[in-house]
Amino acid sequence: MEKIKAIIIDDELSSLQNLQQKLVEFCPTVNIIATAQKPEDAILRINHHKPDVIFLDIEMPKMSGFRMLEEFKEPEFEIIFTTAYNHYAVEAIRIAAFDYLLKPIAIKDLQQSVARLNKMLNLQTKERIDVLKSFMSDNKTQEDKIAISTTEGLEFIPIKSILHIESNSNYSKIFFHDNRTLTVTKLLKDFEDMLVPYHFYRVHNSHLINLKYIQKYLRSNGGRVMMQDGTEIEVARRKKEEFLKMIAG
Repeated sequence: MEKIKAIIIDDELSSLQNLQQKLVEFCPTVNIIATAQKPEDAILRINHHKPDVIFLDIEMPKMSGFRMLEEFKEPEFEIIFTTAYNHYAVEAIRIAAFDYLLKPIAIKDLQQSVARLNKMLNLQTKERIDVLKSFMSDNKTQEDKIAISTTEGLEFIPIKSILHIESNSNYSKIFFHDNRTLTVTKLLKDFEDMLVPYHFYRVHNSHLINLKYIQKYLRSNGGRVMMQDGTEIEVARRKKEEFLKMIAG
């Protein structure tokens, strides 16, 4: 089996060497073909070596990891981001279906990321970077998209097309305004973290709704919302006061 070609990019030598050692020792399917401490050097080495994946530090002086990616018009490599703390961009990374590792990097987390690589390699990297940039923008609009991993690959879903999402154990069922549904292996909490900035609200442990598609609020049976597709969804008692203030405003 051909090994996965990797480049590690981190301005801190100790972090770079630590990740390099763990990959060599615990991830035998990965072949480290180059390392770089400066983004400028990393760009040259990526263009020369054509890696399958880069391990990219988010926080680097002069040029951040995100800024460095803008130098590639058609990236042909997968990205695993690394960060020293729960970075403000972590949710953006999730929404774009990229992996990330928190430093100090745990061996188990590293192995899980490497195990996911084969499924993600060459999977619409440019489009996912566009989603990442869009989510990090201060201008949050319903024209934005989220990248969702499905059994067939990745689906880029316009946020404005989502009516509501229902939780079912480790799965979530997405309901669209065209009556289509999509079941994915993603927790409702993950969708909540992604979509709250886009006027979504979790009215119940099992339901996240797009506030723009509420048709009416029903006071009967403890309080329910009717969505534009006719679905009636219970509003949890502990959520009712906050929810009513939100829709009244």
